[in-house]
Amino acid sequence: MRHYEIMLLIHPDQSERARTMMDRYVGIIEGGEGRVHRKEDLGRRMLAYPIAKVQKAHYMLLNVECGQEALEELVGALHFSDAVLRHLVVRRDEAVTEQSPMAKAAEREAVRENREYPYDKELAHERKSSADAPAAPKDSGAAKAEAAAGAPEAAPDAGQSKAEPYAGQSKAEPYAGEKKE
Repeated sequence: MRHYEIMLLIHPDQSERARTMMDRYVGIIEGGEGRVHRKEDLGRRMLAYPIAKVQKAHYMLLNVECGQEALEELVGALHFSDAVLRHLVVRRDEAVTEQSPMAKAAEREAVRENREYPYDKELAHERKSSADAPAAPKDSGAAKAEAAAGAPEAAPDAGQSKAEPYAGQSKAEPYAGEKKE
């Protein structure tokens, strides 16, 4: 028996039926004396381009070990299902059991939605410590002098217009590349 990875894109209107569809496909594999090594429901995601005028799809991933007959039966069921927008079957050299990168990303997104970002905590800590310290005027000359003393001479601005001279150049001299008239 060979190892396969199967990715399914299911129509978003059928998302509530996705689990039962997955169980039916797992039943086809196990009915052909195959094994399911990984079964992931990755949820709804935006598509890179519309498929059948649909912008989102429900993603599902299976890693299976099965014979050719069971795989042909599964592909036939996927092909004739109206709920399956696309499917891809890839042969693998070995069974993959660890969590997929898409599932890890989905897990991180869920964690982010349920708690604050780490940098928000740092900002909150900085706000708290700055509230305890005496307030200094924002445009103090001392801060500007400190920054200027430690910084090298300022480079010319990349967005400088042609009318303005570059650093170290007088207005009478044309800049390099301009023709003298």
